[in-house]
Amino acid sequence: MLFIDMLFVVALAISFIPILTGYCAHSRGRSFWLWFALGWLLPLVSFFLLFALIARDELNPGRRLLAEARQILREAEQRAKAARIKS
Repeated sequence: MLFIDMLFVVALAISFIPILTGYCAHSRGRSFWLWFALGWLLPLVSFFLLFALIARDELNPGRRLLAEARQILREAEQRAKAARIKS
């Protein structure tokens, strides 16, 4: 039983970077499963690559404005959908 517990702990520890990479990618509008798979294949490389892509998006004012515009559009669509449902 101890061996199975140890295997579970090791699998969970190894899964930390792929899960973190997938979550960060998903929160930035990228594919969770693609980055999760990359996290399993190349754990540190994929994490730093995703970090570089996120930093590029955050440091570029044009991309930041585009992301804000998309968020505003998404919220407006949700309000319009809610208004249609009410009427």
